[in-house]
Amino acid sequence: QVQLVESGGGLVKPGGSLRLSCAVSGFGVSATSMTWYRQYPGADREAVATIHTYGATYYPEDVRGRFTISRDNSKNTMYLQMIKLKPEDTAVYYCNRAVDRDSWGQGTQVTVSF
Repeated sequence: QVQLVESGGGLVKPGGSLRLSCAVSGFGVSATSMTWYRQYPGADREAVATIHTYGATYYPEDVRGRFTISRDNSKNTMYLQMIKLKPEDTAVYYCNRAVDRDSWGQGTQVTVSF
């Protein structure tokens, strides 16, 4: 059974940093392209970072240079390191496959505010 468990969110001041974790069970995190998504209230989820099976990564322009996606195959866990956070990064963050997505986890709330 596939399970995705996100953690690591919290309240941080603008300019601060957070590292999110995504514990995966039911499949190997390195066996498929994986993506971090975020969702603003009332909006659809949007991709903010993708890591492919061969290790290549992709970021949309608004987070490029600030977000870094990685994975630890031994722990079957994916990470999102976020630096220089902005108020507009405030959202619920989720992890999932890049395509043929599984059921969503509960997400982790990131709030960037003074």
